[in-house]
Amino acid sequence: MSVKETAKYLNMSVPWVYREAVRAGLVPYKFGCGRNVKLQFKVAEVQAWVKQQRLPGD
Repeated sequence: MSVKETAKYLNMSVPWVYREAVRAGLVPYKFGCGRNVKLQFKVAEVQAWVKQQRLPGD
């Protein structure tokens, strides 16, 4: 999924995905290089990451 789709799925901003996703534990896949690089995320990995963020008892 694209950065925009990932941001929408997570209910976060696009800049958050670019700035914080890696620090938060999401793994981006880079296509291209330099200023033309495109980030993509695997749907299954994003969904697994969301499940890991749940608080105990939820």
